[in-house]
Amino acid sequence: MPAAAAGKRPQAPQDPLGLADWRREVGELYASVRCCEDPAQAHALWRERRDRLFCEHPHSPLAADDPLRRSGLPYWPYDPKLRFALAVEAVDAPSSHVLETGAGESTRLCQVGWLSLPEPLGGRLAVWWLAQYGGGLFVPLRDETAGALSYGAGRYLIDTAKGADLGLSDGRLIVDLNFAYHPSCRYDPRWLCPLAPRENVLAAPVLAGERLA
Repeated sequence: MPAAAAGKRPQAPQDPLGLADWRREVGELYASVRCCEDPAQAHALWRERRDRLFCEHPHSPLAADDPLRRSGLPYWPYDPKLRFALAVEAVDAPSSHVLETGAGESTRLCQVGWLSLPEPLGGRLAVWWLAQYGGGLFVPLRDETAGALSYGAGRYLIDTAKGADLGLSDGRLIVDLNFAYHPSCRYDPRWLCPLAPRENVLAAPVLAGERLA
């Protein structure tokens, strides 16, 4: 979300209709992705539509002169071995975090489970519920590429509050690491985004999804 000015109470965005349209476009993009039977084709559609949004939409986090508007966002090639349907495992002692997202604003994360990634990645990622108006599932990721090949604060895999959701398969959460993407704050410091907490750090590199270059 856009950062609030220091010392001021939270306010509505300057262009609420434009921001709502951005979110609507993102939701429609993921709806189209879920309709694709071929995951690689779905990924190609996702890339093409994201590039169009970042290039053309008034609420793009890219500056008007950012060369990424011309070149498109950089990604690793699609790897079908990094797509999984994973059970959300119960958690005995759920964690919670309160993350500052601007002066006078915060987001509370409440853990609802774990995702265990198969080898060779291994490790677990926490599944969070964004405990704010509307709520939503949230699965960020910070892996060994962070700070060198991907954004240092991490990437997002699932954020249903913003429409970023690949759906379910037989009650299991579809987790495709090729769809990992950078939050808007990677491009524009005016945005403050919930970032990956310690429960969402992997020791292995995830060479998939959006990258720095």
